[in-house]
Amino acid sequence: MTSMRISQLAERSGVPATTLRFYESAGLLSADRTPAGYRMYGEDAVDRLAFIGAAKHLGLALEEIGELVGVWEAGACRDVKADLRPRISARLAEAEARTAELAAFTASLRGALAHLDALPDRAGRCDPECGFLAPGAGAGARSVSARAAGPVSASAAGPDTGHGPGSSASAPAPISGGAHGGQPVDVVLSPGPRAAGEETERWRSAPVACSLGEDGLHERTARWREAVAGATRAAVPEGLRLTLPVDRVTRIAELAAAEQECCPFFDFRLHLDGPHLHLEVRAPADGGALLTDLFDSAD
Repeated sequence: MTSMRISQLAERSGVPATTLRFYESAGLLSADRTPAGYRMYGEDAVDRLAFIGAAKHLGLALEEIGELVGVWEAGACRDVKADLRPRISARLAEAEARTAELAAFTASLRGALAHLDALPDRAGRCDPECGFLAPGAGAGARSVSARAAGPVSASAAGPDTGHGPGSSASAPAPISGGAHGGQPVDVVLSPGPRAAGEETERWRSAPVACSLGEDGLHERTARWREAVAGATRAAVPEGLRLTLPVDRVTRIAELAAAEQECCPFFDFRLHLDGPHLHLEVRAPADGGALLTDLFDSAD
């Protein structure tokens, strides 16, 4: 049987060595050891990683992938099909709901911008007669929690919420286009929905590992740097705050959702404040260097 070291398997599979080590610690991948302690993998590891990668692209959690790999190893295709179908159906229903919510949110933002552009310019101070504080003038002024494990979503949550694994106990609330007390809008993207009665933050304990290959990593980095070009940067506890024009919110939200597919140790919070979008990105201590490399670059 062909044996490969971790660097050779990473090259063959396109999966970074850091992710291979994480998969081993999570029980998704096994390795033999040489007398000198080097990891050695068989040819079957390439197929296993391809299967894991396909499952990740379907939005399955690592726990589910571990269960599915066990079925796959048994070798009966019909069993894999029977196990996988309800999981995909559930993800599809979630994705469709999230897509509708984000579309409504985007429409409310476009309506707010159109309303703003239609207002006459005045030389005097801004007051309620300007229309900024009139009902329907702003983009829904409520806190919105957006799950990013898969297609981005938007659901009702309190301000400055935590987020964690598990299913939400309540259905997402629709996003309103009307102002509510003239408050700005918060959008929080994290690895999973907020569990009822619990406020956990998965990103703090998520492994600092990225499942993107080298080409994917370069492409993602280029997209981020284009999206945040010209941003004003400021340090925040455990991360960085970038201030951008509000019309970039859709692009930023989509990138944040994609980022957490491969790097769940990042925490994203979007704050809509009139013409400005404030993006806060946090990472645990071990991921600080990666956060800096990706977001704290000079324009």
